[in-house]
Amino acid sequence: MQHDQFVTLVKSACEANTLPEALDILKNCEHEDVAEAAQSLTGQFKLAEIEGERRIYHVSMQENDEGQEEEYVEWIMNVGDDVIKFVAWFFFDMFDMKQKDVYQAAGRTYQQPKRQ
Repeated sequence: MQHDQFVTLVKSACEANTLPEALDILKNCEHEDVAEAAQSLTGQFKLAEIEGERRIYHVSMQENDEGQEEEYVEWIMNVGDDVIKFVAWFFFDMFDMKQKDVYQAAGRTYQQPKRQ
């Protein structure tokens, strides 16, 4: 994928209002590797209310050190957060792209999450 095509795709996905809408944009992408990666995530997101926040998690099965399948849960964003968080996570998780580069493609400034 050329850089200008990547920028167009990121901006398009960031125009979505929700994670499912952004995922659909990525699933329907003309670039097969992106579309397949997005399709592979279907059904892997769960919503949970924790500490008064409606959080969206990616839930997958991964092999642990003992070789057994184990559920892995990763917090992606909260309901109502800017979809750029999901788009940046998607390209980082699926294609090892730095989140900073995805934010830059979207014309946004990336800020490191604060440590707790």
